[in-house]
Amino acid sequence: MAVTVDLNSDSGEAFGSWAMGDDETMMTLVSSANIACGFHAGDPLTMRKTCTAAARNGVAVGAHVAYPDLVGFGRRFMEIAPAELTNAVIYQMGALEAVARTAGSRVSYVKPHGGLYNAIVHHEKQAQAVAQAMKDFGGDLSILCLPNSEIEKAAQRLDIPVVHEAFADRGYTPQGTLVPRTEPGAVVHDAQAVAERVLRMALEGTVVAVDGSIVKLDAQSVCVHGDTPGAVEITRAVREKLTGYGVDIAPFTAS
Repeated sequence: MAVTVDLNSDSGEAFGSWAMGDDETMMTLVSSANIACGFHAGDPLTMRKTCTAAARNGVAVGAHVAYPDLVGFGRRFMEIAPAELTNAVIYQMGALEAVARTAGSRVSYVKPHGGLYNAIVHHEKQAQAVAQAMKDFGGDLSILCLPNSEIEKAAQRLDIPVVHEAFADRGYTPQGTLVPRTEPGAVVHDAQAVAERVLRMALEGTVVAVDGSIVKLDAQSVCVHGDTPGAVEITRAVREKLTGYGVDIAPFTAS
């Protein structure tokens, strides 16, 4: 039986004269793009250029929603009222949807960014606020998230489609959570090592944790970070490894 995997990447994270990543090249390598919507990064020009590049390469567009935290690149936790968070997420989805339409595409899923992504793994009220935003927006977009998280539970309660993801270059604990970036082993930098990890995720559904134990993964999408040093080389190595073993790369949702 043929194996298919989605490769997603955080994209469109430049802002004004500040550059971030090589989106043009990454769009030729990934199948889904999590595009910044202006709250942690991504100005209107960057959003449109990134959506256009995604559409040109048949890459699915996802709203990379975040806390309103440009200064902190959205990586800090914010204590924010549920109603405020719900409306902030709706605002970002709407902005990206408008821009995606100009490129002949559409937003087909949501992936929270940074501090918000990490918070809604365990923060019930914020998870519910994000899920409610998606429900209010129409309820037809998928949420890309970690399995067994609060956002997964909140989404399921509201009949929001859930897609699990794994991380190509992030270290895993024996419990199946990500090693904090402040700790050793949090990020894998060697391109071939990352490629071997993703192949194992695709074919076996497992990853080797930082202590050497084997962790089971239930993932339909694998994130290859677009802003890490050598991101293009790493992603290219991952793609070549997967296709070399007969693994198809395609969006988990329509582009």
